[in-house]
Formats: sequence, structure tokens, C-alpha cells
Amino acid sequence: MHWCHLFDGYAPFAQSPHGRIVGKTADARIPGTWKDRPGGFPYDEFVNDTSRRPRGPLEGVRVLDFTWALAGPFATMQLADLGAEVVKVEYPENDEKQRGFGPYFEGVSTFFFSANRGKKGICIDFKTPKGQELVRRLAREADVLTENFRPGALARQGLGYDHLRVENPRLIYAALSGYGQTGPYSSMTAVDAVAQAMGGTMSLNGERDGPPVRVGVSIGDMVGGLYLALGILAALRARDLTGEGQFLDVALMEAQMALCENAIVRQSAFGEAPSRQGSRHALIAPFGPYPTKDGYIVLANVKEWELLCALIGRDDMALDSRFLTNRARMENIDALEAGLDAALAEKTTEEWFEIIEPSNACSVGKVNTIADLFHDPHVAARGMLVDVPLPYGRPGSLKLPNSPMHLSGTPTVVGAAMPEHGGDTDDVLARWLGIERGEAERLRAAGVIK
Repeated sequence: MHWCHLFDGYAPFAQSPHGRIVGKTADARIPGTWKDRPGGFPYDEFVNDTSRRPRGPLEGVRVLDFTWALAGPFATMQLADLGAEVVKVEYPENDEKQRGFGPYFEGVSTFFFSANRGKKGICIDFKTPKGQELVRRLAREADVLTENFRPGALARQGLGYDHLRVENPRLIYAALSGYGQTGPYSSMTAVDAVAQAMGGTMSLNGERDGPPVRVGVSIGDMVGGLYLALGILAALRARDLTGEGQFLDVALMEAQMALCENAIVRQSAFGEAPSRQGSRHALIAPFGPYPTKDGYIVLANVKEWELLCALIGRDDMALDSRFLTNRARMENIDALEAGLDAALAEKTTEEWFEIIEPSNACSVGKVNTIADLFHDPHVAARGMLVDVPLPYGRPGSLKLPNSPMHLSGTPTVVGAAMPEHGGDTDDVLARWLGIERGEAERLRAAGVIK
């Protein structure tokens, strides 16, 4: 929900600063060919046993992740799905309910669970001198550092980009915030709804005569997170060419502006000030959901108007001069939609889908509820819902969306469950820094780690 920062890397056949070969290699491929498998690609799979985990395209990339809430964690989750080792850094004193919002299932925040799969978790009090030194040491071994604090927050603790690039010139430092690191708004905070509002998308969403409406999923956060992940991949590729890391600055407001591309160019070209129009399209009719006997169905991009009218039992509309062309339908949109509403209310959504879809008269889709997705045969065939086990050894699992990136040679893998609070501190400090158990216990006793 908040402005956040992320770092990640991708360097095919490149060497990381810690001497490991990262990226796609020949032995990373799953046996057999992708054409032999159902769905035309090797299914992205859940592998809890990391010794059996196939190598993803970001295998060997280390991400030191200071992000929290949704936007940043959503970005680093993409990197984890692609095979990066994402180490989430949290404060030792936080309890489970402070890690994320409710509702809670078996004492676990479902909000935290959904955006933090496949990551490792360590706890460092990086407000202390010893904690800050630990972070500097970890940054020397990382490819990417991500954070979502207010601009300048980590720099005030000696952990900003200018500090850490001295420790590791190859480090990609990715920062996600509400409004970016510069400009008059940079010190302001932004959450999802604020980003949608300030970036313009909210002004375009809602009914024509109604108030602006927040999009029902957190696109203010998640689109910012996706741009952060994309920027990290670009920075990793640039590092292949230059050998150097760089600073990445992504703002939630600007990510929303990027979504408004057509509205912005229309404003620039015609001064028309695009605004809300419900589910209607500015240039095409029909376009949008229409009520059926038991739900809604979407009709769009009509190719054969006369055929569509025949299929829905409205030959009269096919001969009506008000509807003969797309332009005429746009000019008579209210009458058009009234006719379609009356016709489509005669059958169920599934009945209309089975009638219209094979005809190729237009694009057609069922308006699925979230519950519908759990029973959709296409979702099942593509493996797009996966069971992820609960953490802390609790029995059971919860379903999460799989990654929509289907790579034939280095498939994405939905990793282990969300990290336990500090559950991987000893392992990460030992592997990354060579810290032995005795030193870890002394740091733990001093409250520096958990």
C-alpha cells in the first residue's frame, strides 16, 4: 500500500561481485522440451525443497530487501519468482501483527503472506551502529538493494546510495516512493488510493455523472512495484555492459501517469480533458459489461455487427440506421446499450458465452468473480493458482496466483512460504558474511539481530 523501493538483478552469464556465476546456464533447463508439456510450456511450479528448485533466470542474484507494505514487496516477489535470493530485512522488535494488515488466518497476516512468498527473512536493528555495519557488510555481497522509506531516511543512517556504492560499486540501489527522490512533493507520503488520485487514474474511473472511484485492486501500489522490478532488470543488464551499479528512482504517482498514456496524448492533441465514462470506451461501441440473467458478460471490438445481432436475437438492431457503423453506435450509445441490456438479460452468462464466443463476431468474456477463478478450467490448465504452505510449521496452505511469466527454458518458481520473522538470520549471515554461531549469538544478545 505504501511507496516503496526495490532492487534486483539479472546478468546472463555474468559474474556477481561475490564471485558467483549468475543467470541462465545450459544445465538450468528442465529435461525434455517445452512443447512436450501440457499448455505448451513447462509449468511454473511450487518447490519448497530448495535443493530441487530449478534455476530461474535470476539464479545467483542477491537482493537485500528493506521494503514493506505492498508496492515494494510486490516488486521483490517478482524477483523471487524469477529465481533471485531475496532477503527481507525487518526490525527485531516487530511482532507478527505488525508485519502486515489483516485479516489474519491462523495468526498470519494474509496481506503479508500474499506479497512475500519465496523470500528469506532476517531481523537487524539498523538504527544501531552495529546493525548499520552489518547492513554495509551485506550490501557488499548484494547485487540489489531495495527500500521504500521516505527519501533520505536510510541516508541519514549512513546507508544511502552514496554511502553504499563506496562499499560496492556494482550495487543497484532501487528506491520506490510516493513522488520520487526530488521535486516539491518528495517528502510527502502516498498510499495506493493517493497514488491513483495524484497520478490521474482515479479521475478516469467511475460513472460519467458519479464521483471518482478507486480501482478495486491496488494498482497504485502494484504498478509502481512492477516498474521497480522492470527498472532493476534494466539496471542489471546495464551493469553487464558497464560493470557498475546505479540508483533507480521510481515514484508511485508517475507509474499511474504512465497508465494514462492515451488520455494524456488526447489532452495534448485536442485539449479534450478525458474524464470518467464508466465501462464505456472513448472510441468503440459496444465495449464493456452487460447484464445477463445471472451476472455480466463483456462484448467488445465487434467485427460482425449483423452476426452479433442475429446471435442475440435482435435482427432489428442490425437494420437500425442508428447502429450500422461504429460511429453511429457511439452517437447513439444510450439506445444501443438499452437494446443490448434487454437482449442479454434473456440468458445466463455461460449460455451467451457458448453462443457468441465460437462465432468470432466480437471479443467476449465472462465477468468472473474471484470465486469463479477457483473453478475455471483454463486457470487450472495453466496452473495459475498454487498452494503455498503456511509458515512456522503450521498445517495447511493458502492459494496464491502463480507468476504470469511463463519462460520455456528457465521457468518461474513460486518459492517457499512467506519468511518467518528472523527465521533465516543465522543462515544468511553465515552464507553471505561467514558469521559463525558464536558471533551471531553475541549480536542477538545485544539486540542487534533476531
